[in-house]
Amino acid sequence: MTKKELADVIHTRIGLSKREAAEIVEFFFEAVKGKLRNGEGIKIPKFGSFRVQNRKARKGRNPATGETIEIVKRKAVVFKPSRHLRDAINKKTA
Repeated sequence: MTKKELADVIHTRIGLSKREAAEIVEFFFEAVKGKLRNGEGIKIPKFGSFRVQNRKARKGRNPATGETIEIVKRKAVVFKPSRHLRDAINKKTA
């Protein structure tokens, strides 16, 4: 699902204009990015949580050449789904 598709769903279900729905979606993602950029976690009840995790530097291997390379330390965003979301997904696929 894209941001445009999400805005269309909000437009259809809530009845806001497409422009207002797109602004809400954009505001939500900017707020999420801002919190994660500051190193804060985000919890969305019955959906899951996002957090920033520090990854250590390590040695890796280029699979095409077999050459050893150094992977620099970095930050990564990690998502952990809630139990409600996992249960909903597993009930649909079972």
